[in-house]
Amino acid sequence: MIKTTVKIDGMMCGMCEAHISDLIRKTFSDAKKVAVSRRKGEASFLTEKEPDAGILAEAITSMGYTCISMESVEYKKKRLFG
Repeated sequence: MIKTTVKIDGMMCGMCEAHISDLIRKTFSDAKKVAVSRRKGEASFLTEKEPDAGILAEAITSMGYTCISMESVEYKKKRLFG
């Protein structure tokens, strides 16, 4: 699994968070655990393979927000007992 964190500028309310969450789910059909925070100015989600940064940045920009940066790292599920 790949965890992707995207820094986004322009989110002001809960509806902005919902719009970004819906956008991520529509853009990447395998996206899981989508979390968006306007306070932090970021969104994070899990996918099976690394998402295309250009496609996501273009989709975010088309909605009126600004994609500042995007980082993808390998995600290892944390176990209950180590």
